[in-house]
Amino acid sequence: MDEKLSKIVVDMKPSGIRKFFDIVNEMDDAISLGVGEPDFDTPWHVREEGIYALEKGKTFYTSNSGLMELRVEICNYLKRRLDLDYDARKQVLITVGGSEGIDLAIRALINPGDEVLVPQPSYVSYVPCVELAHGVPVIIELKEENQFRLTKEEILEKVTDKTKLLVLPFPNNPTGAILEEEDLKSIAEVCVEKDIIVLSDEIYSELTYNGKPHVSIACMPGMKERTIIINGFSKAYAMTGWRLGYAVGPEYIISQMTKIHQFCIMCAPTNSQYAAVEALRNGDDDIEKMRESYDERRRYLLHEFNRIGLDCFEPFGAFYMFPSIKKFGITSDEFATRLLETEKLAVVPGTAFGDCGEGFLRISYAYSLDELKKGISSIESFIKTL
Repeated sequence: MDEKLSKIVVDMKPSGIRKFFDIVNEMDDAISLGVGEPDFDTPWHVREEGIYALEKGKTFYTSNSGLMELRVEICNYLKRRLDLDYDARKQVLITVGGSEGIDLAIRALINPGDEVLVPQPSYVSYVPCVELAHGVPVIIELKEENQFRLTKEEILEKVTDKTKLLVLPFPNNPTGAILEEEDLKSIAEVCVEKDIIVLSDEIYSELTYNGKPHVSIACMPGMKERTIIINGFSKAYAMTGWRLGYAVGPEYIISQMTKIHQFCIMCAPTNSQYAAVEALRNGDDDIEKMRESYDERRRYLLHEFNRIGLDCFEPFGAFYMFPSIKKFGITSDEFATRLLETEKLAVVPGTAFGDCGEGFLRISYAYSLDELKKGISSIESFIKTL
């Protein structure tokens, strides 16, 4: 029956993350350190606003672009955090999670044969979205010796006359790597020179730990007019199940993204949008509390990895560690599988995020310290058998 199906979809690999989640769900007493989801409840004042919207019957469609009230608050947030000015009427689109925004941006921009630069290891949806749009994903392998940062030189090695788009996934899932202002300046120079559009996935922008605020490439000279920022509420506000994100960028791109969204989705969930307004207006303290907790867990894992002999560079973003297991002489998939079978601990093999993730694991610290301590104990016990 395969001949009746889309060849692109049939050939697409399923998510490497889901394989381990499915096994964990069938195991008694298994612990997972693999989920990229905050362990915090959505702050009560945000939940309350969502509940209030339901109680007041605010359950109808919004405009395709989203509640104007929410779009205005997003513009206020971007001005406050990044000193960027956007028009709430024409340059903002509310999406069903950041993932929809990624898909819409790629589909709105890519013609068959256009090349999209995708740094890896990175989030699992970029390559499939490019392939579904009949584009050509061109992989840039990020290097541990560079702390998995993207460099100007790496971009130039891959640019051709077919290059249209660069995906910029920082702070990065799965490595926790960040880009600082100097990194972004050099990347921006290439993008301006080569006329490349940038899809900047900034969903982890509020979760950085180097003492410096997040900087967007849209802030660099010549970049606002060629950058689509994708962000959302899942990570910073612990709102994963609310399924709400947004895209901001040049009007000519956002208008085409809105057109696709109009036919496929109609609008994002209405009560989620009302809750997000409250999050943006009064959620800064919630973010800070969660960030402090994540940083404590981050420092704990770094210390423990060093103690048990698991090599790992220090990540300054998101809530992931990406330790190397190369010295043990087994693949990432074998390490993760055997760890799950013998210790009932689930982590994600680095290859779930691209072939260059071989030799690494993604371990999430979006878990309590007690769970992390149990996880470290299991990893230490397993390593001793190697």
